[in-house]
Order: sequence, then C-alpha cells, then structure tokens
Amino acid sequence: MQLFSLEGKVVIITGGTGLFGKPMALALAEAGAHVVIASRQLAACESYAAQLTEMGYKASGAQLDLKDERSITGFVKQVLKDLGQIDVLVNNAVSREGFKNLDAMNKTEWENAQAVNSTGMMLLTKEVLGDMCRRGSGNIINIGSIQGAVGPHFPVYGETGMTSPVNYTYDKWAMVGFTKWIANYYGKWNIRCNCLSPGGYGPGVSEAFGETDFTRNYKRLTPLGRFAGDADIKGPVVFLASEASAYITGHHLLVDGGWTSW
Repeated sequence: MQLFSLEGKVVIITGGTGLFGKPMALALAEAGAHVVIASRQLAACESYAAQLTEMGYKASGAQLDLKDERSITGFVKQVLKDLGQIDVLVNNAVSREGFKNLDAMNKTEWENAQAVNSTGMMLLTKEVLGDMCRRGSGNIINIGSIQGAVGPHFPVYGETGMTSPVNYTYDKWAMVGFTKWIANYYGKWNIRCNCLSPGGYGPGVSEAFGETDFTRNYKRLTPLGRFAGDADIKGPVVFLASEASAYITGHHLLVDGGWTSW
C-alpha cells in the first residue's frame, strides 16, 4: 500500500470545492498529501480546507483566477513560498460560462470559456512545470470527460432540452492532446502527465435535474447501469497521483462505467 501513499507530497487541485473537486481533494488528503484547494472563491476554499484539517488532514485554501495571468503566477509563487514544492497539479477547474450549441454561440462566449478552460489551464501548467523541471520530478493530472473520447450522443437527452455544448467537447478533446504533448515533451525531466475522464456524476445530476429522460437513458446505455459516485473518482485520482502509476504517462483513463466501450 506504500505505493499509493502521498505522504510528504504537495498537491494543487483547481476547482477543489466543486462536484468532482471535493471528493478528489478529500482522497488526496486521505492518502497523506498536503492539498492546496484553489478557485476564485477564496472563502469556499478556506472553509473546505478547514473541514479537512479538522478531520486530521493537511490542507489549505487559496484564491486563483485562471482568467488572470498575474493571479496564476502569484498563486504558484505563494504555494512555493509556503510549502516549498509542488509535486502534483490536478487541473480540475472548468468554466461553464457560455456553454451552448454552435448555432447559438458567439465569439465573446466562446472566448470567455476558453480563457479558463484552455488558456488558464495552459498558463498554470506552464508555471508549475517550471518548478517541477528544476526539481526533476512532477505529476500533472488533467480532469477531462467522456466528451473528450467520443462524440456527444444527443438522443440520450430525450425531451429534457439538455444538450452537450460544442465548447465543452472542444475543450475536453483538446485536453487529451495537451496531456499527450506534456507527457512526451517533459518526460525527460521525470514529469508525468495523464488525463482522467469521468462519466456522468450521479450526485450532481440527481440534485440538478432529478429523474428525467436523460438519467434513465444514461443508466440504460451505460454497461454498469449507473452514474459515477464519489468513491468512483477517489481511487483513480490517488492512483494517478501516486507511485502506483509511476510508469504511466500520456494516458487517457476513462472512469465511465463502460459508456465509451460501445
């Protein structure tokens, strides 16, 4: 089990108070890491970090605006000043601003989403990689989606009016390519990069929509017959963050109950 230990590691997770962010931050802390929970909402990050600390884990909250390059550079410098190193970066934050179908999309909405989901992720990764290269060690985990592995299956939404936005598909496919580029270019510095892509997340879907055509169709079309829960995402992120996956890089790990297998 020592292979799965993150004792002595510093892990940054962006969007660490979101639906996937919370269980992943908890899992990384449970494995022994000091988890830096970062987002634009400082109070929420500090509150969740305090909860983890009260549970006996190591965590801190920090403000990070991925639309602001100065916020990104200042954030990384502060983490290095406070904790001395960055071992793992989990790029989990996502902006859903202006997510629409192509026929309803305009230039401003597209660019606003890209400012976080593409440019912001790139700038933060670049900043963190500077320290990782100096130390000759590091690990990047990008949180993608099944929409970065297959085309959207629009009939699954039924008559709900829900959709799979064009910019979300664009972002998540691009993330897989970004992952593979980082893995190949930075491997010589002993830096790994993988993409972890969950399928539909049960608690978030149920709370937002209840039982609909979409939830029924999704479960019917998923080989395991259900949505993902917290435990389903916790194990994979610890695996990729730890030495248990030391010889894995450039990989796209789908955690989707078999959705993409057909």
